Amino acid sequence: MAGRLRITLVRSISKANERQIATVKALGLKKRGSSVEKQDNPQIRGMINKVSHLVQVEEI
Repeated sequence: MAGRLRITLVRSISKANERQIATVKALGLKKRGSSVEKQDNPQIRGMINKVSHLVQVEEI
């Protein structure tokens, strides 16, 4: 699990609850369509699981 992930925000966070919004912001995503690249580790995978309905993930 030493690869990298590209995480893209594909759904709006306007109707998400506060914890989900905080998780999206902690991942570094600002608005719909924005992407970040992160190391693949258990902490990031856990954050992705919490907001999986809002983001798209691809391994790079």
